[in-house]
Amino acid sequence: MSQHPDAIIIGTGVIGTAIAFEMAKNGWKTLSLDRNLQVGHGSTAGSCAIIRMHYSTFDGTAFAWEGYHYWRDWEDYLGLPAGHPLAQFKECGCMVMRTEANDHLNKHLENSRNLDIPVEEWDEATILEKLPIYSLDSYSPPRRIDDPAFGTPNGRKIGGALYWPNGGYVTDPALSSQNMADAARQHGADFRLGVEVVEILQEGGRVTGVKLASGEEIHASVVVNVAGPGSAHINGLAGVTEEMTIKTRPLRQEVAHVPAPEGFDFDSRGMVVSDSDIACYIRPEHGNNILIGSEDPPCDPHMWTENDTEYEGDFTAQWNNQVMRYGQRVPSLGIPSQSRGVVDLYDASTDWIPIYDKTSLGGFYMACGSSGNQYKNAPIAGKMMAALIDYCEGGADHDAAPLSYTLPYIGHEINVGFYSRKREINEESSFSVLG
Repeated sequence: MSQHPDAIIIGTGVIGTAIAFEMAKNGWKTLSLDRNLQVGHGSTAGSCAIIRMHYSTFDGTAFAWEGYHYWRDWEDYLGLPAGHPLAQFKECGCMVMRTEANDHLNKHLENSRNLDIPVEEWDEATILEKLPIYSLDSYSPPRRIDDPAFGTPNGRKIGGALYWPNGGYVTDPALSSQNMADAARQHGADFRLGVEVVEILQEGGRVTGVKLASGEEIHASVVVNVAGPGSAHINGLAGVTEEMTIKTRPLRQEVAHVPAPEGFDFDSRGMVVSDSDIACYIRPEHGNNILIGSEDPPCDPHMWTENDTEYEGDFTAQWNNQVMRYGQRVPSLGIPSQSRGVVDLYDASTDWIPIYDKTSLGGFYMACGSSGNQYKNAPIAGKMMAALIDYCEGGADHDAAPLSYTLPYIGHEINVGFYSRKREINEESSFSVLG
């Protein structure tokens, strides 16, 4: 194990391991550090790992469409030996309800067509043909179950949906991180687990390495903060928070797992669904279960936490609210007596769009603020961050002349300044997990 790396990467979640993989391929001697004892066992392990193409911004849509191709070609992308256990991408498709809340997806349809993303327009009959367990009564605006109007249809119907056939989900998000770590190791990357960074070492306006809780110092000319919900803390240690117009903060989330209605095989017939009418997203979960998450409507209070280590790990009333809202859409949904699912944290940014950027501290970079919507983009985020680091360490001033990066699969050129820590709040954002 190298104690004299070129670059230290803090975090071994899906984006952190992607950066390690791409930097190692570019010739960097990287050392990845994580407080957890296993790769991918932070917030990545709790991710819903949904792969989708619909985002509120054009660049976000392009980034997600590019990202899809790496999951599609996962084995080829990694280059691991034959027979190596790999995370599986289930390409079940993604349906999004057209509602007033999302302007009937007109912009999303335009973005997809401009990027040649396969998309279908579904009417009510098609929705019910594909998901006969559904009711298309509208309940907007989303409510909590203690609202007297909860469960009362508003007299309208869901008039249709858009369907992206290439959407889906990854069955084991932690394994996907481990896959990328193993691929990175093939190119010389090192990993140390069960260690905590307590200081960002610096001298003369430039990073010089990190100090661990044990007192050990590890020196490197580049440090990359990919600490997920702990990213704000690491940025604070580096002293770069004040220059950021876009901040990050840990946000507690609950995801419910419930059995599919009896007689309907959701494993084979289900799909990813986003439904702003009831402010829920869902996907199939193994064992013929349904995973139900919140799309962060105004009625669901944000549960911010002071840090990424001390938060309530038990389910709250939020679990019931999500399940019961989805029960409006699926009247035959059984409500289990025991709450099951996942409680974890988002690394939420001010506008729910990530930060992929340099900082004013020379050699210190950040890939944070993933806001629950960047898992799918991890491979291309890794490539872009590796290119950004090469660009800046080669002497370029990314703040003054932002890197222009061409997405390899789809050929679309992105101004990486779109993801700047110093950008104005992007008013095109959904300001939710939808991005």
